[in-house]
Amino acid sequence: MAEQQNNQPQTNKRQQEQDIGQLLKVRREKLAALQEAGKDPFQITKYDVTHHCREIKNNFDDMEGKTVSVAGRIMAKRVMGKVSFGNILDVSGDIQFYAARDNIGEENYAGFKKFDRGDIVGMKGEVFRTEKGEKSIRISEITLLSKSLQILPEKYHGLVNTDIRYRQRYTDLIVNDEVRETFVKRSKIISTIRRYLDDQGFMEVETPMLVSNAGGAAARPFETHFNALDEDVKLRISLELYLKRLIVGGLERVYEIGRVFRNEGLDTRHNPEFTLMELYQAYTDYNGMMDLTENMFRYVAREVCGTTTVPYGEHMIDLGRPFERLTMIEAVKKYTGIDFDKIPNTDAAKKLADEKEIHYEDRHTKGDILNLFFEEFVEENLIQPTFVMDHPVEISPLTKRKPDKPDYVERFELFITGREMCNAYSELNDPIDQRERFKAQEAALAAGDEEANTTDEDFLNALEIGMPPTGGIGYGIDRLVMLLTNSPAIRDVLLFPTMKSIPNRD
Repeated sequence: MAEQQNNQPQTNKRQQEQDIGQLLKVRREKLAALQEAGKDPFQITKYDVTHHCREIKNNFDDMEGKTVSVAGRIMAKRVMGKVSFGNILDVSGDIQFYAARDNIGEENYAGFKKFDRGDIVGMKGEVFRTEKGEKSIRISEITLLSKSLQILPEKYHGLVNTDIRYRQRYTDLIVNDEVRETFVKRSKIISTIRRYLDDQGFMEVETPMLVSNAGGAAARPFETHFNALDEDVKLRISLELYLKRLIVGGLERVYEIGRVFRNEGLDTRHNPEFTLMELYQAYTDYNGMMDLTENMFRYVAREVCGTTTVPYGEHMIDLGRPFERLTMIEAVKKYTGIDFDKIPNTDAAKKLADEKEIHYEDRHTKGDILNLFFEEFVEENLIQPTFVMDHPVEISPLTKRKPDKPDYVERFELFITGREMCNAYSELNDPIDQRERFKAQEAALAAGDEEANTTDEDFLNALEIGMPPTGGIGYGIDRLVMLLTNSPAIRDVLLFPTMKSIPNRD
């Protein structure tokens, strides 16, 4: 009996596979019949669309009685003799359609009855409301534009397997309305950022992705070989050093939104390729970047979400009130009671780290250990928008020192929901100091830090020509989209996240 029960799931699975195989066979037979009859849908090259589904529903009072042409995918079809109902889905959403033999003709209706869920059609008809009050289209013409040879997941149950959702985003977008809305909103977020910065006098630019020196961030780059020049090159990890060259060149306000690549792990917050925006503004400092960031986040939330108070998980994030501002030392003191201003040196900091069971490396100094304390005890508590300022110089190789506290720099990171949202500096424009910082990074690299920067001689040459006082900042666009769409993982806001390849089936 137990053996029968164990075999039952396998039997059911085999039967299911056989049923699916038969359904797929029937769909291909339908296509072959259409092609034999000279009605190959794949020969159709265009269809004139006059309206989209949401437009019709949102403006129904003005649209009722008018003739429209829509195109999209059949998501449901209920045949009831001489009349049928169904739903068609386009980029904006879906709408019900009504098909009757007397309206579209006996031959066309017979062909329509053979259409499958997932087929792409164009339909022309009159906008009307059914007896039950449903906003609908009464079809007078229908054209099969593409035959679906696969079977969509049932829309009622949705596509819930996350691995399949990420690998087959095209299917995910079809059957999960909220996923489609997330990516529509993502596009709006990026266009709104562009509009805001353009209105502030910023100029959008493009800089190289393939570089000989991948600097500007603490990250391990991807490496490849450029055959034409017989040189090893890297994929950029940051946009910073080229954008600063443009500030040197006299372009006073520049920004770039683009892909960067970091050879690191995958988790809910990280993907090896992601969208970064960096901007640089001459004649301002990190305080100016804080003001710009706060105003921009508020503006984008209001324009895209219609409010500055947005839900994220169990929290309501208030982007409308002034963002809290703390130095890193103040933040660590607030959440641990430890004042690093009173820690005299690296030995004392390491002793404290031992007491608190904070792992560090031999090369780490007092500043590094302050940062480790911040990451361990503070980050997760910063739910509401908080600027954390004045980082140790050891972890900030491209940042201007604080004149009154040279072991620290004019830098901030914005944290929301316990996550870093952006990173900004008063940019280091002293070429002599910058060369020394690069030397320290080279030493860290030699000591085993694979994320340390290497010296960029051309960038140093640019600084020697002269860069004005400058504020700069980098934003993780994907994390901002996660926040404004209430998405728990970065893969939920990337159309095609990085996935481990599946071996080919032979």
